[in-house]
Amino acid sequence: MQNVTDSFVSLGHWPSAGSFGFNTDILATNLINLSVVLGVLIFFGKRVLSDLLDNRKQKILNTIRNSEELREGVIEQLEKARARLSKVEMEADQFRVNGYSEIEREKLNLINSTYKTLEQLENYKNETINFEQQRAINKVRQRVFQQALQGALGTLNSCLNNELHLRTISANIGMFGAMKGVTD
Repeated sequence: MQNVTDSFVSLGHWPSAGSFGFNTDILATNLINLSVVLGVLIFFGKRVLSDLLDNRKQKILNTIRNSEELREGVIEQLEKARARLSKVEMEADQFRVNGYSEIEREKLNLINSTYKTLEQLENYKNETINFEQQRAINKVRQRVFQQALQGALGTLNSCLNNELHLRTISANIGMFGAMKGVTD
């Protein structure tokens, strides 16, 4: 191993005889090599790097443009949605107000029809009571008349004998005959 390191160390001390050779001074050669590599990179890489940056810039600009267009579209959709929401809220309020009005109107109609029905029922009740009263009065009259007639017949039968009875019948037949002659 010692021989290998000695050979590298001895490379650094080659005498230059005025001919072409390698400079083995690492610090001096590194600086030159770096400046050559950087010069080549800048010369050739400038165009590549510029193209890469231009492409990236265009992508960013396109992305910004697309984002702006999407933003404008979303804002427009949001405004439309807000307008629709406002319209729907107004319609809902109108339905609510109309619904309350309709409920009140139906309530009043129901109350009025109930009052009319109650009035009709009251009238029917009064008519029924009057009818029943008249019927009861007529029944009482008929009974009173029948009792009075039976009482009169009973009195007549007890007071009349056959001869008086025949004379009364003859007198009544005579009156009917006289009435018949007047009407003819």
